[in-house]
Amino acid sequence: MQMRVAAYAVITDADERVLLAHWNQNGRTGWTMPGGGLEDGEDPEHAVRREVREETGYRVAVGELLGIHSRVIPATQRVTEGEGPLHTLRIVYSARITGGRLRDEVDGSTDRAEWFPLPGVWLLQRVKLVDIALKMAKLA
Repeated sequence: MQMRVAAYAVITDADERVLLAHWNQNGRTGWTMPGGGLEDGEDPEHAVRREVREETGYRVAVGELLGIHSRVIPATQRVTEGEGPLHTLRIVYSARITGGRLRDEVDGSTDRAEWFPLPGVWLLQRVKLVDIALKMAKLA
């Protein structure tokens, strides 16, 4: 069984909006939390800062650890065919923007980033991580 450890950020603004990234990989799409996989030996807080910058253009200060979500994805539900089950550990932090400007990622697993009013998030096509992370942040 493969394992993937990733770090994500819940980022909100003064207008009660949340920052999401649009995941688009192998024909599957949905809004997700900005973040992604750790590189070998990388600290999770460094990873979330790097991933948020890559996916949204923003620099962030990482806040409190909101929680860790563990899930085993059966081989039949994997995005990549022909691989066995995947154990994912998703580390979720709060974060706040310290600089940069909103822009879309180029050549990554996400293709754009956008702010959404919290009530409107429930109407979006989204991955389960969005609901999990917002619940961890007590925003759902």
